[in-house]
Amino acid sequence: MATGVLLFALGAWLGGDALVRGEGRTPWLALAGLLAVVPLVVAFTVRPAVFAGADRLLVRNPFRTITLPWASVDGARAGYSSEVLAGGRTYQLWAIPVSLRQRKRASRRQSQAAAADEAPARFQQRSRRPEPLGEAGRAPSDQAIDDIRELAERYAKREGAQGAPVVRWAWEVLAPSAVGVVLLTVLASTG
Repeated sequence: MATGVLLFALGAWLGGDALVRGEGRTPWLALAGLLAVVPLVVAFTVRPAVFAGADRLLVRNPFRTITLPWASVDGARAGYSSEVLAGGRTYQLWAIPVSLRQRKRASRRQSQAAAADEAPARFQQRSRRPEPLGEAGRAPSDQAIDDIRELAERYAKREGAQGAPVVRWAWEVLAPSAVGVVLLTVLASTG
C-alpha cells in the first residue's frame, strides 16, 4: 500500500506538471497516461483485500471480486501463494502474500524452542530481538489460512452461508485503464 501511495504521489507530480506546464499534445498524453496507469496502480497496491464475515468470504483481487459462501469453501492452502478452493476451482488470495522467509524463521524458531526445552537451563540461548510471527510461532500467511479454514468449518452450516461462488470482473478498474490505453494509442498514432 505504501508503494501505491508513493506511485500516486509520483503520478500526481509528473502528470500534474505535464497537464499544467505542457504544450501542444503533452497535456493530452499525460491525461491519457494517467487514465491508463492510475487504475492499475489501484488494482495492484490498494485494491487486494480479503473480508471474512459470518456468511461468506469476500476476496478482492486486482481484476476480480469473488464472493464465496462458507458452504462452498472446500479448503484453503498456502503453498507459494495463498489459495481458497471452492466449487471445484482455485482462487488466489492476493491480499495474503506467502513469505517463504517468514516460514523459514518460524520453522527455525520452533526448532530452537524444541531444542531449548531439551537443553539444560544454563545452556539455553535467548534471542535478543524477537521476530514477528503469528500465534504459536507460525508465519502470518499460514495463520491466516488456518483462520479461514476454521471460519469455513464454523459457519458452513449457517442458512445465510449457502450458495455457489460468484465471480465479478472489476470493471471499475478495467474500463478506465482500457480507455486510457486506447487514447494513448490514438494520440501516439496521430502524432
